[in-house]
Amino acid sequence: MTVLVTGGAGFIGSNFIFHQLEAHPEDRIVCLDKLTYAGNLSTLQSVMDHPSFRFVKADICDREAVDRLFEEEHPDIVVNFAAESHVDRSIENPGIFLETNIMGTAALMDACRKFGVTRFHQVSTDEVYGDLPLDRPDLLFTETTPLHTSSPYSSSKAGADLLVMAYYRTYHLPCTISRCSNNYGPYQFPEKLIPLMIANALNDKPLPVYGEGKNVRDWLYVEDHCKAIDLIIRKGRVGEVYNIGGHNEMANIDIVRLICRELGKPESLITYVGDRKGHDLRYAIDPAKIHGELGWLPETMFADGIRKTIRWYLDHKSWWEEIISGEYQTYYERMYGNR
Repeated sequence: MTVLVTGGAGFIGSNFIFHQLEAHPEDRIVCLDKLTYAGNLSTLQSVMDHPSFRFVKADICDREAVDRLFEEEHPDIVVNFAAESHVDRSIENPGIFLETNIMGTAALMDACRKFGVTRFHQVSTDEVYGDLPLDRPDLLFTETTPLHTSSPYSSSKAGADLLVMAYYRTYHLPCTISRCSNNYGPYQFPEKLIPLMIANALNDKPLPVYGEGKNVRDWLYVEDHCKAIDLIIRKGRVGEVYNIGGHNEMANIDIVRLICRELGKPESLITYVGDRKGHDLRYAIDPAKIHGELGWLPETMFADGIRKTIRWYLDHKSWWEEIISGEYQTYYERMYGNR
C-alpha cells in the first residue's frame, strides 16, 4: 500500500512515519508537510534516503498541490496529522487554525473522494470534549461525550471532526477519527509542557507554570499512540471514532517537579505565571472501545516514558537547541515574559 502522511515532519507525524517504515516495510510512505515553525525536516533526516519514503513540501490547503500529489502517488490510505495545534497560538491568531485545521482537512477529503482512497483517517484531540472537574476522578471522556470546546484550537479540531463525519454520511467517504490525550516523547516541539521544562531546566532558566499548576492531563507516550493509529487505519470500522488514552493522569506541577528531580535541578526554578485564558481543568480518556474492538492498550507507564523522553532530549541537544535559538525565542518571550 501507499500511505500518505500529512504533517509528517511534526512531532506525532514523524514518529508515526518511523513506526510505519519499521512495522510495514512492504508499504510506501509519502510525507506531505508545509514545514511551518513546528515542522522540522531534520526530524526526518534518518529516513530521507529510505527507498520506501518520499517527502513533499506542500500546504494541505493548496488544492492544486494536493491533487497533483494524489495523481502522482494514488495513496491507498491518508493519515492527517497536519494541523495548527498549540492552544496559546490559537488564542493569539485563531484564523490560521480555522484555515489549516478545517479548510485543509476539506481539501484532503475532496482529493480522497476524487482519487478513490480506501481510508481517510483524521487525527484529532481529546480537547474537543472540553474538560472534566478535578474532584470527579470517576468521569472520563468516551466517544459519545458531547463536544464542548474551550479554545479556538479545539473548536477548529471539532469543526474538522464534524466535517469528516459529514463526508462519511453524505459522500460515503471511508473515514475514521481518533481522539488522543496529551502526547509526549522524542521530537516534540519545545513550546509544549514537557520539552519546554526539560530545555529550560537544563539551561537553569525559569520553569513557567500556568496558574497553580493543578490542571490535570492524561499522558500518552507517542509510540503507543502511533501503534493505536496503525491498528485503526488497518482494522478499525469505517465511520467510527476511537479514543486513545494513556491511563496516566498527572497534574502539570507534579510533572514539572518530577523533571526537576530527574535532572537534579532545584524546584526554585519553578515560576508561576498568569493562567491561560479558558484553561481546561482536566482531561481523561476511556480507551475501552479501542481495547475491546482492536485489542489496543497503552504499553508505557508515565514513569518509564518520562525517563525515556528526558534521556532523548539529553542525547539530542542539537535538535532542540537549534529550534529555540530561532523564531521560537521571540514567541517564548511574548508568551511568558510579562506574566
